[in-house]
Amino acid sequence: MDHLPTTQAAVTALRALAATYGRQIEVTHDIGADQTSRRSAAGVGVVTDPDGSLPHEAYAEFGGVPRVSVRLYPEDDALITVEGVEFADVPRDDVPAFLRSVFDGLAHVKVRRFPPGCTLVVPLPGDRVHKEHVSPVALTPWLSSRAR
Repeated sequence: MDHLPTTQAAVTALRALAATYGRQIEVTHDIGADQTSRRSAAGVGVVTDPDGSLPHEAYAEFGGVPRVSVRLYPEDDALITVEGVEFADVPRDDVPAFLRSVFDGLAHVKVRRFPPGCTLVVPLPGDRVHKEHVSPVALTPWLSSRAR
């Protein structure tokens, strides 16, 4: 996978994935230290970081099922939410592979009988995976259909 050096490059990759999978995508941008979520202490009207850089954060929401959103942070990571399940600190370069895994149907819910529990598993190339706990009461129809 190509290295996504900027938030804008990552947004371009998300738009390409949306087109590939026939999904609508809405993207909003927050530019400037006073606008990005992790720079709340920047102060009103302070748009650059102390090093003079201009932080750029983007939020993308995909249409269709499963419900998927991606918040791209200036620090080269992302928060991906799939059907209400949050995957924090996903490296920006992993985002396209993560979404392909979800959209191709490779993501699944591992159900454990004892002790009871559910985990959303998103496999990536190279035998890497992202896993997050899912409350059994939070299982949506899509998540339930992916149970193993």
